[in-house]
Amino acid sequence: MVSLETPVCDFDAPAVDFALPGVDGKTWTLEACRGENGLLVMFICNHCPYVKAIRERLVRDTRELRDQYGINTVAIMANDPTEYQEDSFENMQKIAAEFDFPFPYLIDQTQEVAKAYGAVCTPDFFGYNTDLRLQYRGRFDASRKESAPADARRDLFEAMKQVAQTGRGPVEQIPGIGCSIKWKDDG
Repeated sequence: MVSLETPVCDFDAPAVDFALPGVDGKTWTLEACRGENGLLVMFICNHCPYVKAIRERLVRDTRELRDQYGINTVAIMANDPTEYQEDSFENMQKIAAEFDFPFPYLIDQTQEVAKAYGAVCTPDFFGYNTDLRLQYRGRFDASRKESAPADARRDLFEAMKQVAQTGRGPVEQIPGIGCSIKWKDDG
């Protein structure tokens, strides 16, 4: 397992459109996912210990962002499930139900969407404002492969709250860290 850090935020980069199947049986687009005050696009998977360490908090924070601040969230799984059975579509459905995901959970079978976004790891967060311009590309919180203390600063939540209120993300952002995306072999 290779751990990678996310690149710094490319402020105002536009969100990339997509049409991907969700665990709910619908095909989701960028426009269908966006919230009144912005959109959090995140690349996650089922097997990654970095994702597992934050799942409960992620559900809490994305629900609060939606209900209190008008920021919607979409989760995209781009790993090659032939390498990690835990990341299969069926297991995505199970995890989404088990944790009551308050956001669409989509599969990027071709990995084209992940590549278009420049996603490098799971989790990888892209926080957009109401104009779908990038404002946050940082960490969730201080969690690594273990959950951070309960009173840890909620970096992603605070940043997206600021985006909802001002349209701009924080200038200082701490890079996220996670497992490398499991790319399909090109040959």
